[in-house]
Amino acid sequence: MRNVGNIDRIIRAFLGVALILLPLESSFGAGSELLTWGSIIIGLVLAGTAVLGFCPLYRLAGMNTCRK
Repeated sequence: MRNVGNIDRIIRAFLGVALILLPLESSFGAGSELLTWGSIIIGLVLAGTAVLGFCPLYRLAGMNTCRK
């Protein structure tokens, strides 16, 4: 069951891709693997929820941004 609306999905997809690509910038997270991997993992989660249209945290909070 979807609980992420279209505008929410677009924002998540954009931010997800940006966070995945950000570590490719040489100055980002210089010397910090935690920052690099954190950015990639958060980006993958955002992109995944955008593709699936489902966010487990929204379900737990009882939120739904989909139009009925």
